Amino acid sequence: MDTRILSELCSVPTAPFAEGPVVEYVKSFVGRRRGLRLSADRFGNLLIETAGKARVPRWVFTAHMDHPGFVAEKMLDERTLRAAFRGYVLAEYVRGSKVRFFDGGREIVGTVTEVSTRGSERADIPAAVTVRVKGSVSSGSPGMFDQGAGRIRGGKFYSRVCDDLAGAAACLTMLDELVKKGARTPIAVLLTRAEEEGFIGAIAAAKHPRLIRKSDRLVAIECSAVQPYAPQGAGAIIRVGDRSSIFNSDLTYFITAQAEALAKKDKRFKYQRALMPGGTCEATVYDIYGFVAGSICVPLGNYHNMDRARKKIGPEFIDLEDWKNMARLFVHLARTAHEYEPGHQLLKRRVEKRFEKLGKLLRPN
Repeated sequence: MDTRILSELCSVPTAPFAEGPVVEYVKSFVGRRRGLRLSADRFGNLLIETAGKARVPRWVFTAHMDHPGFVAEKMLDERTLRAAFRGYVLAEYVRGSKVRFFDGGREIVGTVTEVSTRGSERADIPAAVTVRVKGSVSSGSPGMFDQGAGRIRGGKFYSRVCDDLAGAAACLTMLDELVKKGARTPIAVLLTRAEEEGFIGAIAAAKHPRLIRKSDRLVAIECSAVQPYAPQGAGAIIRVGDRSSIFNSDLTYFITAQAEALAKKDKRFKYQRALMPGGTCEATVYDIYGFVAGSICVPLGNYHNMDRARKKIGPEFIDLEDWKNMARLFVHLARTAHEYEPGHQLLKRRVEKRFEKLGKLLRPN
């Protein structure tokens, strides 16, 4: 599985409400490939669609385009920048951290000198910062922790952002494969904004559904904080739920059955199935608005750049084979999605076959 898109996309700057560079990457990606169509809603969420039978319900893989970071507000003097902080990172990690702002083609580095939690929903999460910078930064420019662009080392992929551009990259990698050889089911990728500020883009997409429809089968893609029972290197994770909710049982079972089938066919493929309570993901949003939603993720190290072992900011990282296995599963699901039957038909047939074999033993004692 090619990792080029992973390296490229996870090197693109982003922050909640400042996802413009990612949008431009996606536009370029779609523009270079025949058979894909790009549309947007009035909130800036993006939908990439493939061709398929319109009468068959569509499968939509969805990931978010942002990552916790900074949005420049104004220069206080020629070397001091005031910036908003967006997303969940503890203030103790942000204070004193090295940052990098992306202003058009310029990159300006700096150091966070002051952290303010005034106006934040939590006393330990920053709302604004003061940054000592080495040059002027235009208002609205995104800033990120200065932890380097995407790179591979020792079987791991490290970057200033994996959550969730690595998930988005797996979706685009799937589309790359589908452009070569399509699927019988219409497949789409929904890319949302400002997930790190409380799923704002996903809520907008669900409440004002111009891009998605209730007949869609939604698969939310994430990088989720690693758990002891779902380690890195053991494969992509079929996420049955998050901190807030349990996802659609029927769809989750189908995804699991397809993962089992893929594992029998492809000896490289590994997967896990787990509740991942490290946070809440967009599948919960789609669920509460009445959509059929499941989720797939990879376990993430240094969640939101917080290296808790060293008590400092660090690069996020994922296992490269986990990511490849996630992309493989996406492609397999896209090409077998037409086999999905709602109403738990797959599991029901399995249960009834068992009953036909042994039910006759239920004689009165």
